[in-house]
Amino acid sequence: MSNALDFTEKHTILVVDDTPDNLALMSGLLRDLYKVKLAPNGERALQIAAGDGKPDLILLDIMMPGMDGYEVLRRLQANPATQQIPVIFLTAMSETDDEKVGLDLGAVDYITKPVRPAIVLSRVHNHLQLKLARDFLQDQNAYLEREVNKRTAEVMTLQDVTIRAMASLAETRDNETGNHIRRTQRYVKALALHLQTHPRFARELSDSAIDSLYKSAPLHDIGKVGIPDRILLKPGKLDDDEFAIMKTHTTLGRDAIVQAERDFGQEIPFLRYAKEIAYSHQEKWDGSGYPVGLSGEEIPMSARLMAVADVYDALISKRVYKPAMTHEQATRIIHDGRGSHFDPDIVDAFMAINDTFREIARTFGDSEHAVIDEAERIANDYPVEQVVVTPKE
Repeated sequence: MSNALDFTEKHTILVVDDTPDNLALMSGLLRDLYKVKLAPNGERALQIAAGDGKPDLILLDIMMPGMDGYEVLRRLQANPATQQIPVIFLTAMSETDDEKVGLDLGAVDYITKPVRPAIVLSRVHNHLQLKLARDFLQDQNAYLEREVNKRTAEVMTLQDVTIRAMASLAETRDNETGNHIRRTQRYVKALALHLQTHPRFARELSDSAIDSLYKSAPLHDIGKVGIPDRILLKPGKLDDDEFAIMKTHTTLGRDAIVQAERDFGQEIPFLRYAKEIAYSHQEKWDGSGYPVGLSGEEIPMSARLMAVADVYDALISKRVYKPAMTHEQATRIIHDGRGSHFDPDIVDAFMAINDTFREIARTFGDSEHAVIDEAERIANDYPVEQVVVTPKE
């Protein structure tokens, strides 16, 4: 950051007057304290002001042939390169209306002729100090803005890293899922973008909300870190007791995030969607899901989006307890769950962009598990109830 507030530096004053004697007078008065530049007319003054070594202050005569001082000031104000240079009018015009015109145009002061040296030196000194202080504050503001932007970027990066680390922790407990979290967060974003102009969703799906949804989606299964290995890694269908334990991953995930907020001492806005998704992504539109049996729009929008994304990816992924389904089979099951398992409008959005889902699955596929390209493979046609809540139900 530059040190603009330097009152010891010898600053540059531009004097503009069509009378040589006046130029000589002002030069003699100022040159011991300042660097002095002289201009005999408005055109030359504008050239000097916009050139290298811009003046720090301009003393400008009003009554000049050709371009008068008012017009010179208008042009200085119109040029971004010169509009911040303070201008003091020097003139024999002493009427109040004349002074008001100059000040309204943007002059910082008004000195009448014949000038009194002490007044000129005092006014010049004061306005240079004001300009230097203003420049310093502008530099400070620019510096602070850069720092705020830098810190904001660091905070956003920290949020992303934190979410990725938490999601990866859950993924290590269920190592068959591979790129599941990467695919599902992109499915959620694709659905949200498609629904951004939908009357039911437009108000909530701002650009920042979609960004938060994208970042939060990987935490939907964070609660699985609390599920015993004998259940989480069981190579087969869960019995009723095991499934009851598996269902607690939604509450465990939500509660872990809430506890982290309590330890911090306040709710963290960027974790809002993470809590909703972790807790409610297994709820169903008809109220038959878990953990509490929410229905319809009682289910948070974020969780309704996640439900479609999560089920689709479970269907098209191979597991030790089931083969992968083709994209077409998975799409049909999602469609059949419209209005029962899933929000109808979200299913409609999915159907409209299901090719995008296919492409995401191909791009972030797992070499052993995601088999979207095996279109000819015959997959077991599991009913949606057997896979949508948890792949092992």
